[in-house]
Parts: sequence; structure tokens; C-alpha cells
Amino acid sequence: MKLLVLGGTAWLGGTVAADALARGADVVCLARGASGSVPDGARLVAADRDDPAALDAVRHEHWDVVVDVARQPGHVRNAVAALEPVAERYVFVSTANVYADQRTLGQDEESALLAPLESDVMASVEEYGRAKVACEQAVRGVFGDDRCLIARAGLIGGPGDRSGRTGYWPWRFAHPSDPEGRVLVPDALDRLAAVLDVRDLASWLVSAAERGTSGVYDTVGPVLPLGDHLATARSVAGGRTTIVPAHEQWLAGHGVEEWSGPKSLPLWLRDPDWWGMNARTGARARAAGLAHRPLADTFTDLLAWEEQRPNPHGAGLTDDEERALLAALA
Repeated sequence: MKLLVLGGTAWLGGTVAADALARGADVVCLARGASGSVPDGARLVAADRDDPAALDAVRHEHWDVVVDVARQPGHVRNAVAALEPVAERYVFVSTANVYADQRTLGQDEESALLAPLESDVMASVEEYGRAKVACEQAVRGVFGDDRCLIARAGLIGGPGDRSGRTGYWPWRFAHPSDPEGRVLVPDALDRLAAVLDVRDLASWLVSAAERGTSGVYDTVGPVLPLGDHLATARSVAGGRTTIVPAHEQWLAGHGVEEWSGPKSLPLWLRDPDWWGMNARTGARARAAGLAHRPLADTFTDLLAWEEQRPNPHGAGLTDDEERALLAALA
């Protein structure tokens, strides 16, 4: 298989390229190279997709599959126009953020979408879902549904997750800020969460490309209560800590954010308008071969990766923030 990855130097694209290389594929990555190097064995074509001529170096070769992880509609519109004559299939990694209703639990791929972004450029993160809808429409409009695969990914985790959304909890349970080993968690342990290991997604994308799978799929992790995620993270960290739940309103009143970012408790969603994002069925992708490794394996590998970083986890509470909150709660 001759595979063109539009990207390949960052997290997901690089994992896809590495998985394909391990299967003997001929892999070319078109990227700026600013995020790092391509996996050993891949060929880098250095190009900036903001440049209208970025695809000139690859538009005269034949490709069995193109894999694209872009979020800017203009990048995708240019790519499908340039590559449709020379590519058999197009695999586009979209997002579950494309859905208009993020509140209802148990939805699938037939749910209504947001209106597509008309602009070529996503101006802010608030336009992310609409931008991905526009990207999807560009792919399907040019390649047709029988020559493309759309993977609407949920929360992706595992080694390499620099957002800290999946790495914070294993790291925190391994490094409690409190001398007595207390770890602050939201009192919402029955709230649902889902983590999709990046390696499982990449493996499925490459397998689907090899099989010629087409269609739209919600590629999401197993839906589990937040308490199960925390218990697993605590276990892989050694299980020597004590969970201290704090009421959601109390946390919000003390400036603690949900989901991700600074001074947050990752994976926790307080806003019910977003609870459905972590509770999509994912049945169609599983029926098409998407398999999940145990969450404990994902968290174990995440912790090992976080331990090697100078500034681990990238989200959550700092030690000082957590100690102050534990003191205030007491």
C-alpha cells in the first residue's frame, strides 16, 4: 500500500504513519515538519498547507490511500481537488464535535450535524465543530461516499497526549500534592467518560484503508463512569492514595474548570449540554473492527510517558492549587 499522510510529524498522524510502516507500507508524510520528524522509514515532503502550491510535489504520484487530519476547511478543499485524480481513497479524521446535539446519551452517526463553516479558515476554537463539518463535506463531495472514510473521533488519549486530558490522572495519583496522599476529584463519579487510545485509532484507520472500508464512523472509546477511569488511574499508579470528592458547585465556585486546561479536573464534564459527547455508542466502528486495549494499559503507558516529560500532564491542578483546595474543603 502506498500511503500519503497529510501530516505525520505530530501525534495522530505520526502514529498512523508508524503503524502503516510496521505493516510494510510505502509512507510519505506531507508536513511543515515543525512538530518533529517523521517516523523512521517514512519520507517527508516539507510543505505548508497554507501555500496554494503545497501539494504540487505529491499530486503527480499515484496513492492508494490519503489520510488527512486537518481542521481548516481550506486545506481539505485544496487537498481533495488536487489529489482526487491520483488517489484511490481518502481517509479523513473528523471529530464527534460535528454533532449539533451533545446532550443526549447513546447517539450514533445518524444524529444531526452543525451547519458547515463557509470560510476556509477556522477563526477560533468555537468554530471547530463547524469547520470539521465543512471538511467532511469537501471530502465526500469530491471523492464520493464509496471512496472515502470519515472517522469522527471522540477523546483521543494515550502516550503523546500533550493536552493532559488523559495523562493528568495517572500522573496525579502517582504524584499526590498532599503529604497524606489525598487526591481531589469531582463528586461526579457516575458521570460518563470515554478515552480512545491513539494507537487503537491509528491501527483501525490503517486496517480500514487496507480493506477499502468506506462510510462514516464514530470512533470513540469504551463508555465508562468517571469513577472507573479514576480507579484505573489510581491502580496503575500504585493505589496508595485516597480519593477526596468535592461537590461540582463547590469546585466551580473555587474556579476549577471542567474537562481540560489550567486549573481543571480533566475528563469531568459539569455542563449537561455536553454529557452526550462521552456517551456515543460507537457500535458501527466496533462492528467494522475497531478494537480497544484495556484502559489500564493505556494509563500505564501514559504514566511512563508523562514521567519522561519535564512539564508533565499539561492540564489539571498544580500542586499548590490542589493543596489550597484540599485545605479549603477541609
